[in-house]
Amino acid sequence: MLNSINITHIWVFDQNEALEFYVGKLGLEVSGDMDLGEMRWLTVRVPGQVGRDILLERPGPPSVDPDAAARIRELISKGASGFTAGFTTSNCQAVYEDLKAKGVEITQEPVTHFYGTDIGIRDPFGNHLRIVQLAENMPR
Repeated sequence: MLNSINITHIWVFDQNEALEFYVGKLGLEVSGDMDLGEMRWLTVRVPGQVGRDILLERPGPPSVDPDAAARIRELISKGASGFTAGFTTSNCQAVYEDLKAKGVEITQEPVTHFYGTDIGIRDPFGNHLRIVQLAENMPR
């Protein structure tokens, strides 16, 4: 039986630019940064949330061949990743205003739904991210 999600990944084209966005603008923290020779293992997480990491992975060897990597980059840059990652916050409006001031691409301004208030953003590579302030009656 599975107990939790340990790690997932997001395709990024430049890991240093990804750090600027995910750490510098979104406020995540680096949980791992290792040179594995053939690739850089770069992970981030919500500060203090141990065991739920996001691998900021460059498309290419060893995970995919060069032709597939080129196709992945093309699709991601067109926004074809669909929903990539979701985050929660206790103040969606404040996060929206902060990210907008930092120049983050907003794809949906705050909207209130039965489950809470959320916004849509895109990272510099084309990945779609959501940030939600859950409604009081929603499980945390």
